[in-house]
This record gives sequence, C-alpha cells and structure tokens, in this order.
Amino acid sequence: MEFVSEISGWGGSFFGYVIPFLFVLTIVVFFHELGHFAVARWAGVTVETFSIGFGREIFGWIDAKGTRWKVSWIPLGGYVKFLGDDNAASMPSRRDGTSEKDLAPGNFHNKNVWQRMAVVAAGPVANFILAIVILTSLFVVLGETVAEPMVDEVRAESAAERAGFQAGDRVLEIDGTYIDSFGDMQRLVMSSAGQNLSIVVERDGAALTLSATPETQEITDRFGNVHQIGLLGIGRNADSQAVRHVRYDPLTALGMGVGETWFIISQTFSYLGSMIAGQADTTQLGGPLRIAQVSGQVATIGFSALIHLAAVLSVSIGLINLFPVPMLDGGHLLFYSYEAARGKPLGEEVQEYGFRIGLALVMMLMIFATWNDLVHLRVFEFLSTLLS
Repeated sequence: MEFVSEISGWGGSFFGYVIPFLFVLTIVVFFHELGHFAVARWAGVTVETFSIGFGREIFGWIDAKGTRWKVSWIPLGGYVKFLGDDNAASMPSRRDGTSEKDLAPGNFHNKNVWQRMAVVAAGPVANFILAIVILTSLFVVLGETVAEPMVDEVRAESAAERAGFQAGDRVLEIDGTYIDSFGDMQRLVMSSAGQNLSIVVERDGAALTLSATPETQEITDRFGNVHQIGLLGIGRNADSQAVRHVRYDPLTALGMGVGETWFIISQTFSYLGSMIAGQADTTQLGGPLRIAQVSGQVATIGFSALIHLAAVLSVSIGLINLFPVPMLDGGHLLFYSYEAARGKPLGEEVQEYGFRIGLALVMMLMIFATWNDLVHLRVFEFLSTLLS
C-alpha cells in the first residue's frame, strides 16, 4: 500500500499535495496569461476572455472593456482568448473578410505581425519576470546562509581524490563560473554527472587548475524521491565555522535573481541536450502528478520554499512555451517569423496541419510525463498488489 501513503502526503491528507500544487500553478499561470493580456491591451486587441482553468465556469465577471474574467473547473492551466481566435490556443477562426468581427480593429489577426509577436512573447517573458521578482524578494527579505567553498575532506577512491584535491583547498571557479559558496559548487557538480569539469582551486595562496568528472550516483531525498546526481567526493565538516549569513541590497539581489533565473534556463537546456544525446535519464521528466507531489513536499519545509518552487516552475513554463511547437507560444512565433520574413502569412491549411502536429506532440509529451509520474508514484505496483 505504498502508493496510498505516497499520495496521502502532507498532514495525512491528499489535499496536502493538491492545495500547494494549485497555489503554485495558479500564480504561474495567472502571470503568464497576464503578460499576454497586458500587451494585447496595449496593442489595442480586444480580449474576450481571461480564464484561470479550463472547462465550465465556476464564477466570473465582465470588466469595463468587455473582457470576461473567470475561474473554471479544471485548474490545470488557463488562457486568454482574443477577438478573432477560434479557441484558447489562438488558432485563427475561419474568415471571409467581410463580417463585422473580421473587420474589427480589435481583431487580433488584423494587427501587424510585430504586434502579434509581442503579444505572444509576453506570456513567457512575464514568467521570467515573475521568477526574477520572486527570487530577488527572497534574497532581500531572507538573505542566505553561505558556506565558504572550502574542501574539508576528500573521500578515498573518489573523483576528487583522482583529480588531486586536497583538504584545505578553496574552490574558485568551475568551468569559468565563479564560485562564491559551497552551495554554488554543489549545484554545478550535482548537475554535471559524467561531464569533465575544469576546476580552479586556491592552495597555499596559489591558483591551481584540476580536471575532474563527477560520478553518477542515485540518492533518495528526505521525501523518498530518487534522483541521479553528480558527486566529486568532497565534504565539509559539520562544525565548520566557515559560514556567513548575507542579506542583500535590492540592486545586488536583482542581479542574483537574474543570475538564478539564467542558471535554471541553462541547466534545462543542458538536460535536454543530454537527453537528446541519450546521456540523461528520461524518467526524470515529470508532469502534473510529479509537480503536485513536489509542491506538497516543499510546502512542509515552509512558505518561502513553496514560493521558490513557484519561481522555478515559472521559468520552466516560460521556457517550454517558447519551444517552436505549434499550439505553444513558440509555434505561433515561428509562424509569425515566417510571415515577417516573407511578407505574407502561411496558408490556413498549412497552419491547421501545423496545429494538429503540435497538438499531437504536446499530447505525446504529456502522456510520456504522466507515465513517468505513475511509475514514480508506484501506481502500477499498487494495482498489481490489489489484483494479486
């Protein structure tokens, strides 16, 4: 009955996963759609609907400019619908060019290509801005406890020992990235399993460059989740005094927020590249069930940790939406880029086939991610136990 205990979760209740998940997802989706909405209003596009969730409406209202704001029953996303759209994916409706709606100045598809590109790009950009604002606020309000990047221990027969690390070394750089804390070093090493790293250390007042390849190892976190990470075999003493608590001024925190956001983006691309090359474990891809599980687990740590998760998820959703797949924002940008280059849009039939292919790709990705989630949550083991 492990699956039951897995989903019963925080506080002994299934809602311990659902509520944090919906909280995080609603924030991220709302700001994504708010980006589309704000730039559309600026461009003079008539926004017919702003919905959090899909399906039947629970409640809503109409604002002074005629936009229907609503909350719907299926809380797994949201959308804005513009005048001239056939559906929530902004597929253009069939037009004969003579109806009042087709000729209306507020019709999204009557705007020039640069305005349409700005409206579409605004959603992912809003996600990146939200992440930067959250991370900046956390650095200003909470600061961080920083452990100096000192090597107190080199484990026997480890990658660090083979590379020539010694106790007392201070790590300065990894592959050209400045290392300010032990956490910076851990994060880069853990995400670089099997990759050769050039590491600059300070030893006896002199800089020395070492070459090391983190070993791949599976670990189980305190929630029972299994992850594959890279390990060098370097340790710190628990009673080490080489720590400091730092609070940052808003400008410094902003730079750190931007840097943290870029780190998430770069690591995502690194993982995708490794996955395409067959070097990464595809079971690490997760869908809504995994996000719900992680949200509930993170919520047990504290509100600040949950807000930090919202920042990470916001970056991920913004990035995914920029992929050049029809149905996603990136697919629309691909079509509009063609239109900008050729001076005319793709034919309606080509766009329709593109949207169908995009829908198929998105559905396959969702099915694959959900399958990973079900395996991760041991659903099949649970069903097998029931049937045996």
